Amino acid sequence: MIIIVTDRRPAARFEQTTPDTERTQVTMRTRSFADMSCSIAGALELVGDRWTLLIVRDLFFGLSRFDDLQKSTGIPPQTLADRLRRLEASKVITKHRAPAAKGYGLTEMGRGLLTVITALREWGDRWQLHGTVGPPVEVFDAHSGSPVQLAMVASETGRHVHRNQLVRKPGPGADELMRFRLRAGQPE
Repeated sequence: MIIIVTDRRPAARFEQTTPDTERTQVTMRTRSFADMSCSIAGALELVGDRWTLLIVRDLFFGLSRFDDLQKSTGIPPQTLADRLRRLEASKVITKHRAPAAKGYGLTEMGRGLLTVITALREWGDRWQLHGTVGPPVEVFDAHSGSPVQLAMVASETGRHVHRNQLVRKPGPGADELMRFRLRAGQPE
């Protein structure tokens, strides 16, 4: 068993039964992605825990007050306070300090997570991960009333691009490990 210990995340505790049926408690900490040259790893470092995207979801829904965010998500108050501090320090949200506008709001960086939230919602709906008869939320164009869905489009032509048409190439920030990943995923 390999246990990686860092000081970046809270410990996850679980009991492990050993071959001689003794129970031992093992503490594991998640590894930080901060040193990885990968946009996905960097994003997960910032918003990848189980509560953060639910907070962002609720801010998109228009909730802004601590009590409303806590009621909507069921997050323990201390955990919510911690996540809000981290999101504010990372400039994903801002805390409104004026009495008339008390609460939290998304910054431009936070509003950029709309596509992530939408992609997760659509994926969860497609695979019925919501545990209900139908999607809990549907999204429509305010002008036409048509349902809205995410699509990948070519930036120059605006044409829809199917996932089978995607080609991945090293970008200017690619390190040797990223180049390895891209090479390893290529057909021989």
